[in-house]
Parts: sequence; C-alpha cells; structure tokens
Amino acid sequence: MTVVLLSERLDAVLPAAALSALRSAPAVYAGAGVPLDFWEPLGVDGPVPADLPDGSVVLTTEPDAYPDAVVIRTPEPAGAGLLDAAAVMDRLRSPGGCPWDAEQDHLSLRQYLLEETFELLEAIEDGDRAAMREELGDVLLQVLFHARVAAEHADSFDIDDVATDLVAKLVGRHPHVFEGHDPAVHDATSQQHRWEELKQVEKKRESSVDGVALGQPAVALAAKLVQRVKRAGFPVDLLPEGDDTGTTLFAVTALAKLAGEDPETELRAVCRRFAANVRDAESKARAEGLDILTPADWRRFWPS
Repeated sequence: MTVVLLSERLDAVLPAAALSALRSAPAVYAGAGVPLDFWEPLGVDGPVPADLPDGSVVLTTEPDAYPDAVVIRTPEPAGAGLLDAAAVMDRLRSPGGCPWDAEQDHLSLRQYLLEETFELLEAIEDGDRAAMREELGDVLLQVLFHARVAAEHADSFDIDDVATDLVAKLVGRHPHVFEGHDPAVHDATSQQHRWEELKQVEKKRESSVDGVALGQPAVALAAKLVQRVKRAGFPVDLLPEGDDTGTTLFAVTALAKLAGEDPETELRAVCRRFAANVRDAESKARAEGLDILTPADWRRFWPS
C-alpha cells in the first residue's frame, strides 16, 4: 500500500513521484483531509474501505494515519509556512476573530513594532538563537498586521503587494546577480556603494541624506548621516565643531563611523556591561544585608 501525503497549503497538487504509483494502482482512495471536490481531478475511486486491496493508493493529509505504508510526500517550497501566518492574521482580524486585533490601526501598533525590534536586537546581542527565532516571528507579525490593516483601506495594499515590491527592489538592486555581470560590483564594499547609487536613482533623491529616518536614536542617526555624506565625498573638516555636549557626541560618533566602527553597537555593548556590573554590585550588597549603598559601598562591591 502506498500513501500520497498531500499538502494542505497546496490543495490538489500532486508530487511528481506519485504519478507512477497512481497510474499502476488498482484503486485510489481518499483519506482524511481530502475534500470531495478534489476527488474527480485526482482520480479518486471512493473513500478508504475497511479492507484495502493490495497495491492501493491512499491520498491523505494526515502523515501518521498509515504507519506501515510507503509514503510519498508533497514537497513544499521554502517559505510555504508564511501562507499559514498570513491566514492566521487574516482570521484574527476578520469578523468573529480577536476583538483586540480588530481595534488596532497603524498608529496603535507603532509601539509594538519598536518593542519587538528591540527584543530581537537583544536576542542577537545575547547570541540566543531560540529567542532570535521567537522574536523574528514577533517582528514578522508586525509586518503581517500592518499589511492586513492596510488591505482594509480604499487605497489598499496587502501582504502580497508588500512581498512583490520587496522582490522588485531586491532584483533591481542586485543586477550583478539577476542580470549578469556588473563591473561596478567586485566585493561586498563595492556592492554597498552600488546599492546606494541604484537607490538614489530609483527614488530620485536630490540629497545624499534624503531618506535618512530622522526619528531613529541619535547615535544611530548621526552615524547614518556621516555614512551617507562620506559616500558623497564630504570633507571631514566640515563636520560640526564645538564644546557643547551635542556637538561632542556627534564628533565622537562621526569619527567612530569614519573609522569603520558601528557607534550604536559599541555604545549598546558598553551600556549592557554597565547594567550587568550594577546588578552584580547590588547583588553582592544584598548578600551582606545592604539595601541602600553609599558611594563607598558602590566602590567596594563594583566588579574589578
């Protein structure tokens, strides 16, 4: 007996490996998960009988229904699970779904996009792959949620439009991959420059700093601005000068970026070490019965 395991995502699509088994089978039966409207196009003779004739083929979506059978599986393309994610999001947002989800809009969802992004960043910094997997899902949820909300507006777009635009962008900005050789690209650095050139043309930008998100954290913003103007041949001596705090911070950030470092990442690493040291000192103080620390206590318990 042979079982052909159909994909619930791909409906009546049959794997190529099943064709010879179906052609030579004395009978083809429909098991669990195969709707009636699939029977005729798949050549089903009827439901699974109590006694299966030798050589029969059973079509089903349940992988464990026939443990002793030869199983032919329907391969699914990479990313097929995204269809399930989009379907679940649609169900949550539709009538009869989740009341909280139904009340959200683009503005109310902003805080969650930021929170989930920072949680993913923390998981990456911790090297916690299990947390990365979970947090990537939470960030993906935000993309699905915003696309589903957008689909309800008059000037609508949906998750397929988002994906289509992304594919067009990736293909258009990688001509050396999808259109053959590009003499301007010979390593990762030249590809980065080429990406910015193509983006400049594509978006018809008039300034090298057009498109920089001014709402991002200040250190990241300063680093991005310096990165952009550096590519435009901006001379270092024109960077802001002064003794005030803002200018000093900008100068340190700019010099770090020009040296090939990522100041946002470097500062975050120092912040995380500082927070860990604070917790360590407080923990040692509590072990000795101290809840309030004097400057002398801080120095005594501070990690060396």
